[in-house]
Amino acid sequence: GRRTQLLKGLPATSTVEENAAAGVSVYTFNVTVSPLSSEGVAILPTIVNSNPLTEAFDIESKGDLEYRVVTTGNPVLDYETMPKSFDLQIFVEDTTGRSDLNILTVQVTDKNERPVFRGNMAIQTVTIYVLEGTPPECIYQVDAADPENAELKYSLLPAPVPFLVLESGAIFSTKEFDYEKDPHCYFLNITVTDPDGLNSTKTVNINIININDERPYFTTKQRIYRIPEEQSPGTVVANITAKDPDDEDSPSRLFYSIQSSDRYFSINPSTGVLQVTGRINRDALPLRLHPNISLIVRVEDSPSSSHASEMEITIIVDDINDNPPECNPSTFRIEANENTIAGTFLLDLRNYCKDIDVDPSNNQFNFTGLSGFGSNNFALESTVSGRLVMTESIDLENPANLGAEVYSLTVRVQDIACPNYSSKYPFYTSFDIFLCYIIYIYIRIKPVNEFFPVFSNSSYEFNVPEITKVGSSIGRVNARDKDWSPSVITYSIVAGGGTKDYTNIFWISPTKGDVKILARLDYETTQKHILTVQASDQEKTATASVTVNVLEVNDEEPVCSPNFYSFQIPVSLAVGTNINGFRIECQDRDSDPRSFRYIINEGNVNNHFTFSPSAGSNTSRLILASRFDYDSGLDTNWIYRLHVYITDDNLLSARDRTTDIIKTGTVTLSIRVIPNPTTVITTTPGFTVVTKMENLYSESAWYVPFVITLGSLLLLGLLGYLGFLLAMWVRTCCPPAGKAGDSLLLLPTQLIHRIHFTFCLSSQTMTKLNTVFDGEARDPVTGKIYEFNTHSGARRWKKSNEPLQPALAMQVTSSATDNSGQGTDRAGAPSKKEPSEKRKELTAETKPAAKP
Repeated sequence: GRRTQLLKGLPATSTVEENAAAGVSVYTFNVTVSPLSSEGVAILPTIVNSNPLTEAFDIESKGDLEYRVVTTGNPVLDYETMPKSFDLQIFVEDTTGRSDLNILTVQVTDKNERPVFRGNMAIQTVTIYVLEGTPPECIYQVDAADPENAELKYSLLPAPVPFLVLESGAIFSTKEFDYEKDPHCYFLNITVTDPDGLNSTKTVNINIININDERPYFTTKQRIYRIPEEQSPGTVVANITAKDPDDEDSPSRLFYSIQSSDRYFSINPSTGVLQVTGRINRDALPLRLHPNISLIVRVEDSPSSSHASEMEITIIVDDINDNPPECNPSTFRIEANENTIAGTFLLDLRNYCKDIDVDPSNNQFNFTGLSGFGSNNFALESTVSGRLVMTESIDLENPANLGAEVYSLTVRVQDIACPNYSSKYPFYTSFDIFLCYIIYIYIRIKPVNEFFPVFSNSSYEFNVPEITKVGSSIGRVNARDKDWSPSVITYSIVAGGGTKDYTNIFWISPTKGDVKILARLDYETTQKHILTVQASDQEKTATASVTVNVLEVNDEEPVCSPNFYSFQIPVSLAVGTNINGFRIECQDRDSDPRSFRYIINEGNVNNHFTFSPSAGSNTSRLILASRFDYDSGLDTNWIYRLHVYITDDNLLSARDRTTDIIKTGTVTLSIRVIPNPTTVITTTPGFTVVTKMENLYSESAWYVPFVITLGSLLLLGLLGYLGFLLAMWVRTCCPPAGKAGDSLLLLPTQLIHRIHFTFCLSSQTMTKLNTVFDGEARDPVTGKIYEFNTHSGARRWKKSNEPLQPALAMQVTSSATDNSGQGTDRAGAPSKKEPSEKRKELTAETKPAAKP
């Protein structure tokens, strides 16, 4: 287009103040258009270029072809950092194609600005921390600047504060602060001013930091405490408190400790609670002589600090009547014959009781309250002496008598002074307002044995299923003796109950008469066992017959041969073929041959295999039930591992199968399918079947070698341990041979399965402890008669036609609980009381009757 004077008022020069906001008018001009231009301006006035380049200006229309140049505010004009003058090239064009380009020079004028803070003070309120005790020094440097680079002045408010600010902007403290006395925080208003009086203000927070410079002090005034002895652990004695001047605004975090070595008390390091930790026994040394305990308590404001205080407190232990009279023993067992006359002295309790309290007023006691079963037959001479005497003669055969062999008496022993016992004596019982020590006295009246034990039945019959668990009770026998209570009678099996594998597969409880099985019963081996059971009252015996009928139960699994087989078959084998002529044959000791069913449980993919017959026979053949089809992809497995289950429930109804016991045998078959050859051979068609037996290892059976190895190691260890025990037993029971004499035979020892061994070489003789064999008895296993010495326990088989040697006189004294017959019920374990019981039995036989 043609250039024409369209911009009226340009070129021109204008000014604008720095920091002018957006939209401030800089200059106004008009646009003159041709009369031929009916539509006015085609291209509005536009700043097409500037020197230097800037976007700080723009052109706005005021209407009627009047325009003005304004500031955009982006960027903000700054006299100090930006150019002082800008040349703006303004272009315009009307609709006729005429255009004009002129320059507007804009000069930026300077304006006095407020000083500005720099650094942290420009963006936030600065907080300064000053440690207490710090001498006066510079604590902060204020950084401020004036946009016009004028010299600045600093000041602070409020004036009466221990701080000042220098002309350089450095803030100084003017004193050494004490956190416990001075304010903890100061707020300073820092003002910076330029020469024209413009200023800026920022706030500075100054916090005084507390340091640990004070020693804690005790606030507890009490120094002497009194407590009774025998206080339980955890009992609070005192609450020691202290204060730290450094912690005036918050609870003090102090640490308490006991400096002196003390076993009775401890202090909570955090709370200062002093409590009992050990037993405080006033009647034992050293408190028996010195009942006052002194403690040095220390308080610190930190575990590693040197600021600490100590104080001494004294704890006085007061004596109480905490020791009751005690008797050792507290249980007495004495014996008296049933014909003991009235007035006979039995026991002096004073000789066995004492009270360890030091104070004489606390160690006096008496004996009272004789009570218990049959107490009317006994009495105490006085409460002080504690002498027990019999008041009436006891005849066990007299119907008017209580008929008891053991009389249980109790005597109360209690302090005369009011007691104060602690929970350390749980055996005390409450009586009136006192607690007392109880003495138990058991008096056994020895009877004369006149009657034999009598079984409730002359014979017993028990029906036992063969699958009964080992250790189960199958029945009970019962016997009574008029001379004794049922607890005295002991039971034993003297004959019967053995098999070819076990000497005796039955055991009887010596005290209860329960018959239990020690080994598994087998109907197929033995259908009936006949036992001879003996009841003994330690002197006299009786026997009864026990018949055990073994009931048949389906407890045997089918056993098939072979139980594993591996072979190969051609892929073209005809349906219905007995595969390789394979046949399994099964047996079951307790099932009919027609009771078998054959089920392929796993591995029969696409049901190619079956057994014929599938049930009702103890033999069955493996049949190919369907052709292999690998061409169409129906079959993909070339190796089949069949798991065949053989059950013995074929003759049972569907209802009986849900309730009866069913056993299952297992057979594993490995079948490899051989594909047809790819090359056609022009010979007589045929094939060769190769049967190959393999021992295949399945990854799922990883535990088999592990279990075998572990079991072998355990077996070797067990054999070694048994060998060690055997050597120790031989060394103990077979001492070196002494002088020549009759060799002593060791009786068989009854173990769990009553397996009997005889140890000691025939060439070795035992040292004779006592050559007088004053007793004899029958061995319950072999039935032979053996002799024994009642003092040494030595035994030997009795020679035929050899008379019994004279017996030594002896008296058997036993408490009621020793003769109560409470033996253990462990199956197969010989009773430890058996030798003493047999000695008493034989002694009783050689002594004359005690009763007239």
